[in-house]
Amino acid sequence: MKILNDWRLIILLCLTLGLAPFFPEPHLLGKLKWLAGGANSMVLKDYFDVLLHGVPFVLLLRLILLKISNKTSKQKK
Repeated sequence: MKILNDWRLIILLCLTLGLAPFFPEPHLLGKLKWLAGGANSMVLKDYFDVLLHGVPFVLLLRLILLKISNKTSKQKK
């Protein structure tokens, strides 16, 4: 799909959905700290929340990896 390869949209999603709410710290960062601390008292909605806020960053990582793999495959030819 063309929309999954749109850099501007993916970066916008990372800066908005991925980091919102911004104060006192980005929401995803707080959830990742919670997970790293053992995920004590996390329920299903908290895991879904990590997934929801993390998807834009997964899409961004995917685009970066595709860009790198395309560069390496073009250099080999």
